[in-house]
Amino acid sequence: MTAETISLLNRPYQQIVSDILTAMVGGVVNERIVFDVNQTHYPLAHRATDIRSVTGTVTTETASGTPQVNQYTFQIGIDFVYSQPDNAVAWLAGGTLPDDQSTFYVDYFRQDSTAISPLTDLNVGSVTRTLSEAVGREIATVYQEINEAYLAGFVDTATGTSLDLVVSILGVVRRTKEFAVGLVTFFRDPASTAGSISIPQGTVMLTAKGVIFECTELTTLQLGQVRVDVPARAGAASKGTAGMVKAGEINRLEVPIAGISRITNFDATMLGANDETDDQLRERAKATLQGLGKGTIAALTGVVFDELATLRGIRDPNSPDALASPGSVVLLVDTEPERFISLQSRINETRAAGVLTTVIARYVFFQPRLMVTVAPGMTEAGKVKLLNEMIAAIQTYIDSLKAGDPAKGANVIKAIVTDVKGVSTKNIQFAEVQTSRADIAKPGSENLVDALVNAVNATPQGDNAALRASIEDVLSPTFSESRIPDLTLLQGPTGLPATDQQIETGQFQVISIVNGEKWTVALDMHPSDIVLLDQ
Repeated sequence: MTAETISLLNRPYQQIVSDILTAMVGGVVNERIVFDVNQTHYPLAHRATDIRSVTGTVTTETASGTPQVNQYTFQIGIDFVYSQPDNAVAWLAGGTLPDDQSTFYVDYFRQDSTAISPLTDLNVGSVTRTLSEAVGREIATVYQEINEAYLAGFVDTATGTSLDLVVSILGVVRRTKEFAVGLVTFFRDPASTAGSISIPQGTVMLTAKGVIFECTELTTLQLGQVRVDVPARAGAASKGTAGMVKAGEINRLEVPIAGISRITNFDATMLGANDETDDQLRERAKATLQGLGKGTIAALTGVVFDELATLRGIRDPNSPDALASPGSVVLLVDTEPERFISLQSRINETRAAGVLTTVIARYVFFQPRLMVTVAPGMTEAGKVKLLNEMIAAIQTYIDSLKAGDPAKGANVIKAIVTDVKGVSTKNIQFAEVQTSRADIAKPGSENLVDALVNAVNATPQGDNAALRASIEDVLSPTFSESRIPDLTLLQGPTGLPATDQQIETGQFQVISIVNGEKWTVALDMHPSDIVLLDQ
C-alpha cells in the first residue's frame, strides 16, 4: 500500500459537489491531461468560458524524508490561469505544479453549456445547489466507508477491532487491563530423559481455588535448562480482580506435560494499568513478524527463492569447501541486475544481527560517461528530466541483454535516440567508458563490526556528515562487496582493445564472457556521468 493508492479512495465532499454542479450546468468534469515539466500551456478539448477547478497529485517529503503523494486542488491565479486566446490551462511560474508525468483533472464551463443544460443557478440556496450538496454528501459518505474498509486490511492503518483481526494472523492478542497477567515458572523433572520440552500457547494452569490462567505464547524449555518463565494471562472466567492471585498460588496444570515436574508463580499477578494502544499493538505485531525465521541459512535461502533468483553457492564458517571468515556469510546468486538491489535489501533485513551478509553475482559493470549537446535555453528541470530519460533508455537496453551478451556502444546511442525526444546521433559522444567485474573470489572478508570500525577510522575526526556517509556505505546494499577494474572487457569491433577514437564514436563493445563463463552486464551510471552542452 502506498500514499498514491490511498489517495485514489479519498474524494473530498467539496470536490464531489463541485463536479456534480459543473456537470448539471453542462460543463466538462475531470478532463484528463498528462503534465510535462517542460510544458506550461495545455489546451482543453472544448471551447471554454472559464475553468472551475484543477486537481492532481503533488509529491512532498515527510519529516523522515520519505516521499508522499498527496491529492491537491490547485489555486486559480496562483498556480494556474485560464488562457483564453489558446483555450488552455496555463501554469504559472512560482506556483505549485503537478508531479511530472502525472495526470491532472480539469472542470470547466463550455461556451455551449446552455444548449446542453437549462440549469444555470449555482448560488447557495438554489435548488440546483441544494440537490447537488445532498447527493454529494451521500457519495462522500460512501467514499469514506470504502476508504475505511480498505485501510482496515493493513497493519499500519487498521485500528481498533480491525487491527485485532489483522494481527491475529500472527497469534498476537491485544493486552487489556481487564485480565491479570504475570509469569509462571515451569521446572524440569530431574528424572526426565526428554530433550527440549515445548510448552504450547494456551496451556491451562490453575490455582487451588480454580482460578484459570493460560500461557500467552509458545515457550520451549531447552535441553540443559532447569526452568523457564512463561507469560500467563487470566482466563475469560477470571476477569478483573478475580485473576489477581498471590505468589505461589498458580501450581497446577490442567493437562500434565511430560518432563515438567511442577509450576509456580514467584510474583503476584496484576492488572495492567491501561489497555494496549493501537500503536503499541502495531509495533509488537511487527516485531513478532520480523522475528520469525531470522538469521538462518534456510531463511536466507528462502529470500533468494522469493526474489526469483538462483542460489549458486553459500560460504560461511561451517562450509566444508569454501569457508568465510567468522561473522560473515557470502551468497553467490544468479539474478538480473534490476532485481539485485531488492534481493540485497531483503537479505539485509533477514540476516542475523552482527553478521556481515554479502550477496555477489557474476556481473560485468559498465559505466559510460557521455557528452550530449542540447538546444539552448532548456530549463534546469528539463535538463534533470532529460538526464533521467537517457539513463532509463540505456538501462532498458542493458536489461534486454542475456548472460554472455555484449553491450555495444552503437546500441547505447540507438536506445537514447529512439526513446528520448530532441536528441540525435550527432549530438552524442562518449567521453570515457570504464569496465570492471564483481570480485567473487574473496568478498566479505571482514565481519560487520570490522567494516564499521574501518569506516570510522578512515573518516576525519569531528566530521559527522562524513562519518554518517561512511557508515551508510557499509550498511547500504551494493552490487558487490568489491570490484576488480578490467579494461580487457572493453573491446573494439575486431576484438582488440578499443581505441580512444572507437570509444568516442561508440564503435566498441563490453564483453561479458569471463574465463569462459557467461556473466551479465550491469549498468553503473548516474546523472553526473552525463554532461549537457548547449548548441
